[in-house]
Amino acid sequence: MRFGIGGSAALIVKRRSSGATQEIPVVPIIHDGAEYVVSARGESDWVRNVRSAGRLELRRGGASKVYKTVEIPVPERDDVIAAYRVKAGRAVAPYWKQLPDAADHPTFRLESD
Repeated sequence: MRFGIGGSAALIVKRRSSGATQEIPVVPIIHDGAEYVVSARGESDWVRNVRSAGRLELRRGGASKVYKTVEIPVPERDDVIAAYRVKAGRAVAPYWKQLPDAADHPTFRLESD
């Protein structure tokens, strides 16, 4: 997708105000048997939309799946964010220079809906 990173997906979520859908590229990761999405850019619009909706859809290739989302508390994000940064690599490194704290990167665990 836009990042050119293997394993990227389209995150699709209903916008909290208009109800229209928002679609953005993300790099989901598997860590300790669970799947996560991390906001490299911090408190973005898609993060607020996911919080409001409580669910999102990931589209990979031609397949889509809807997930419930659970936001990970800041003290529990470090290992997930470290795994994410390894997978996403240089494509997301600049965001951590601007926003170095785990509190700046909302992280969601995906659960089957």
